[in-house]
Amino acid sequence: MQNKNDGSTYAPKGKRIAVCGAHEFEVGVIGLDHGHIFGMCNGLTEAGADITFVFDPDPEKVGRFLQIFPNARPASSMEEVLNSSVKMIVSAAVPSERAAIGIAAMQSDKDYFADKPSFTTFEQIKEVRGIAAETKRRYFTYFSERLHVEASVYAEQLLENGVIGKVVQVMGWGPHRLNEPSRPSWFFDERRYGGILVDIGCHQIEQMMFYAKASDAQITKSRIGNYNHPEHPNFQDFGDVMLTCDNGVTGYFRVDWFTPDGLNAWGDGRTIIVGTDGYIEIRKYLDIANSMEGDHVYWVDRTGEHHECVSGKCGFPFFGRMILDCLNRSENAMRQEYIFRVMELAVEAQNKALKIK
Repeated sequence: MQNKNDGSTYAPKGKRIAVCGAHEFEVGVIGLDHGHIFGMCNGLTEAGADITFVFDPDPEKVGRFLQIFPNARPASSMEEVLNSSVKMIVSAAVPSERAAIGIAAMQSDKDYFADKPSFTTFEQIKEVRGIAAETKRRYFTYFSERLHVEASVYAEQLLENGVIGKVVQVMGWGPHRLNEPSRPSWFFDERRYGGILVDIGCHQIEQMMFYAKASDAQITKSRIGNYNHPEHPNFQDFGDVMLTCDNGVTGYFRVDWFTPDGLNAWGDGRTIIVGTDGYIEIRKYLDIANSMEGDHVYWVDRTGEHHECVSGKCGFPFFGRMILDCLNRSENAMRQEYIFRVMELAVEAQNKALKIK
């Protein structure tokens, strides 16, 4: 599952740092349509969770899942998982179906952790926001390009220490490898995957708002295009967005499906954070033509130029914080309204985008 050439199966692994006891936080899995489910479950089990149930209508997918998480029990239906004693439902179902599973989970008195994008329409967000308020259950989203990247965690620490002063701009670079033959039909249907600015653009919006310490933002401009895949008319292979945060920090990102065959990773994901006293560049998955190891952080501040590879040094604290939020009914891993707002902005950017190709 550590194949870095294929983003759909890339599943980071970290050190086990349990925040709870055995069987204190049991998890049920519903929906195995995207390989991100393996990274999500890796993060949870490393933080002490137990994967106890798994359901998908495709027995082959269930079989592959059980090879990695053999302690899980295959369920005969979604209802069997929902009616069990698990505390959280985890899902990487088809994007357009994730909200409905989350609603069923919350109405079954369980917290929910969905792969990104966790919503594809405004209507879904509105309904889930109401049910979350009614049930007091949490609806988390797997923004893996920040939460499951040690370089991103290290950049957060640098910002907390004030090494580049006050943040003024965040820029994101999110190329992905298509691997077209391995993709299911829903992957190319905008009604089901949400469009490029929803699907992979939500990663970038979340990072910009997080590093800017913003609670809201406005979409200034967005564009989408299908440059090279006319055989899939409901698919976009390029998109970009300009946004302005409520605290004045500006953001720009571009996402695409044009990772060249010669790159030794599924995408050369990067984030650049500009501050009043310096800047930080995060090279997430490799350092091209230099190192196939990921998690490189470059920064320049008042004292000089710096570089560190932080692979294996920072861990992934989000997962433990999420488990503790569910157990303690706290809100430290990620605020609920923040998640809803990030996804609203992604849907807005997609809906209002200028089609350039």
